[in-house]
Amino acid sequence: MALRVVPVTVGIGVAAGTGKILGSLALVSAGVRVELFARPGTIPAGTPGVVVREDPQPEEGLVRALMDGGIDAAVRGTLPSSTTLSFLKKASGVPNLLRIALLETGDGRKFLLAPVGVDEGWTVAEKVELVERGREMAAAVGLPSTVAVLSGGRTGDRGRHEQVDRSLAEAERVAALTKATHAEILIEDAVGRFGMILAPDGISGNLIFRTLVLLGGGKGHGAPVVNIGRTFVDTSRATPDYGRAINLAASLAKRKKST
Repeated sequence: MALRVVPVTVGIGVAAGTGKILGSLALVSAGVRVELFARPGTIPAGTPGVVVREDPQPEEGLVRALMDGGIDAAVRGTLPSSTTLSFLKKASGVPNLLRIALLETGDGRKFLLAPVGVDEGWTVAEKVELVERGREMAAAVGLPSTVAVLSGGRTGDRGRHEQVDRSLAEAERVAALTKATHAEILIEDAVGRFGMILAPDGISGNLIFRTLVLLGGGKGHGAPVVNIGRTFVDTSRATPDYGRAINLAASLAKRKKST
């Protein structure tokens, strides 16, 4: 019996780096329709092989199309983070957006990482939710549901600094509540053994992402927002190309449409 093909449309925001985004379209999987959301005049008229949806405020246009069902998934692309995510949060009706990044080391080991926003993952409750959402996402991207909770030191470092002590205690609590593993500070041992890595806080998570992807030869596949009921993949404007993020968004959207 032939497999059922589930067509999907992915919208991506374009504010700068037009050439980089246009070049990324060659990396998009077959059967995925991509629509570019941009201000009038951003993309030259008559550019072959692209569908452009011009909007004076493309951040709002992209979010509106996603929430109204005009597109199946959205990728932030090069649109400004603050305004785009602000529109998304308001349209979704959630107090905070939670993102989980799919990363890949230079030698090909993939893993999920959270929190990756500097304003995310600062409470035990948020971390517990990230673990729960991460396990769901791991199943969607073919990774194991095992989770390593990182802390600011080894257990033997307790007593060296009050912040280290707080970090250890919080990591142990999150691990106990979620039946995850407290991997201490040993991220080098955790990557490859666990499907998801939970950083101590949003700042350290953001630094892990930037160090791996922008300095360490790793790859970022995008960071889906996991608490809004829609498929929205956040990206860094420093991303070398957006093909992986578009493909991730399409894959997650197909999974939702198939269930």
